[in-house]
Amino acid sequence: MFKRSLFIISGLTCVGLGAIGVVVPGLPTTPFMLLASWLFYRSSPALQKWLRASYFGRYIRDYERDHGMTRKAKAFAISMMMGMSLISTIFFIKILWVKIVVLSAALIGMTVVSFVVPTVVRTKSEPL
Repeated sequence: MFKRSLFIISGLTCVGLGAIGVVVPGLPTTPFMLLASWLFYRSSPALQKWLRASYFGRYIRDYERDHGMTRKAKAFAISMMMGMSLISTIFFIKILWVKIVVLSAALIGMTVVSFVVPTVVRTKSEPL
């Protein structure tokens, strides 16, 4: 019972951090949502069903099915990370060390998406 509760609380925390990551550059969304999905799978089928039916559900299902991201999805993710990080550091962040942290986190995120996350190649006959 304790393990189940711990997994549910951790999963909800991951969902919260992933949702914040949508708007905060440098904070990744996808790893938190994938971890939340796994935690819910282990603890609460109802919460996993809720997460898979949410806005993020399509991305979770695609990753689970293909075990990676398409080139198009990677390009979109990298461009969003780069764009939001640059906008934040140029227009909103005034403290130099915070700019460096945000840009470093974005660079790490872009590197992970580029080289660590597997690239899925779909054939034309394969459904999306």
